[in-house]
Amino acid sequence: MYKKVFLYVLPLVFVTTGCAPVFVGAGAVGVYKVGTDERSAGRILDDSTITARVKSALAKAKDVKARKIDVDAVGGTVFLSGIVGTAEEAESAADIAGKVKGVKLVKSSLQVGKRGLSQAFGDSMTASKIKGQLMGEKGIRSLNIDVDVYNGVAILTGIVKTREQKERIMKITNETYGAVDIVDNLKIVSD
Repeated sequence: MYKKVFLYVLPLVFVTTGCAPVFVGAGAVGVYKVGTDERSAGRILDDSTITARVKSALAKAKDVKARKIDVDAVGGTVFLSGIVGTAEEAESAADIAGKVKGVKLVKSSLQVGKRGLSQAFGDSMTASKIKGQLMGEKGIRSLNIDVDVYNGVAILTGIVKTREQKERIMKITNETYGAVDIVDNLKIVSD
C-alpha cells in the first residue's frame, strides 16, 4: 500500500520542486551557474570538490545516515542541514565534515527528530514557493541561493552581492507561508 502511494507521490514531488528539468538541462544550468555565481570559477570548483568529499566521507561513516544530510560548501565553509535520528549522529556528521581536506569551518543546522511524508511534502512546497519568488526578484541571482526547508525551518545558503539583496531574500522567506523560522547562511560577497 505504502509503496503504491510513494510511487504516485514521488513524481509529484519532483515536478513541484522543479527537479524534472534537472534531468534535461543540468549541463546548461551548470554553465549558467558558473557565469552568474559571485565566486570565481576556481572557488566554485574548490567548493564543489569539498562538497563531494564531505558527502563521500559521510557515506562511509557507519554512525551517520548520509542520505538524510544536505551538504553545501561556500568559500570553504561547509553547511550541513537535514534531519537526523540523534544528537550524536549530528555531532558525528559535523566532526566528519570538519576533518575533510579543504574545510575551513563547519556550520550545522541539522535537526534531531523525524519528518513524515506530509511534512516533507509541505517543506518541499515551501522551498518551491521561496525559490519561485526569488526567481521573480529583479537583481537576485536565485541560482546562487540554495533553499532547503526541514520541518518549516528555511535554510538559506549562498552568496549575494549586497546587504539589501540579503534583506530582500530574508523578507521574502519570512513572508512565505510554511516557513516558520529561518537559518541565514547567506554570505555577502564583500565579507
